[in-house]
Amino acid sequence: MGNEKSERIQTSFLNKAEKVALVWLAERQPRWVTSDMLTYIGVAGAFICAVGFALGTIDVHYLWLSSFGLFINWYGDSLDGTLARVRNTQRPKYGFFIDHSLDVVTICLMCVGAGLSPVFRLDIALMVLAAYLGLSISTYIGTIIKGKFLLTYAGFGPTELRLVIILMNTVYMYIEPLRTMAWTICNQTFHFFDVLGLVIIVLMTFMWLAQFLKDRKMLSELDPLKPYNPDEKK
Repeated sequence: MGNEKSERIQTSFLNKAEKVALVWLAERQPRWVTSDMLTYIGVAGAFICAVGFALGTIDVHYLWLSSFGLFINWYGDSLDGTLARVRNTQRPKYGFFIDHSLDVVTICLMCVGAGLSPVFRLDIALMVLAAYLGLSISTYIGTIIKGKFLLTYAGFGPTELRLVIILMNTVYMYIEPLRTMAWTICNQTFHFFDVLGLVIIVLMTFMWLAQFLKDRKMLSELDPLKPYNPDEKK
């Protein structure tokens, strides 16, 4: 869900195909399925994802459970707002509040789970969390100040990120040489997938910085600095 009064900007690579699929699914949901129910299904998917990640320390094939959790998370998180729009039952303020409040819970669950898995170091998973939250905060600020709800950055959104993680899970399970590949830097060991995590952090940080500089320039012109006149009466 998003703030229905804001312009939704969705430019991800999968946007067109995903929108068609979501509308098709929304039109076929039973009447007893509600947007709130789908939002909580998304949270449940994040929990399943975290459990699958953690169980990966016992057997790497539990990462399939993690990937399944990501699918459930996509289903609930992406379909809740579409269902409301298809049924014309939007609740702009409540929907925006509940959806994005619980987004914090879901991303925390998934990142902590990833850090407890054999795939990523915990510190790298937490840095991914910080970068993701930074982009989320930028989105929420833009929604309030500019009236634009930016859902994607550089063609990437939550759906693309989920697919990248599912791909990484699959590669980790079935390509053992990559699993064991490692480098030691400053007495710290980084495996192949840790390096991929660092790449994700750098890209997300760059996306945040680029958007920050763009918004700063635009808002500085929109709300210019006022000259200070000490003699002017307050």
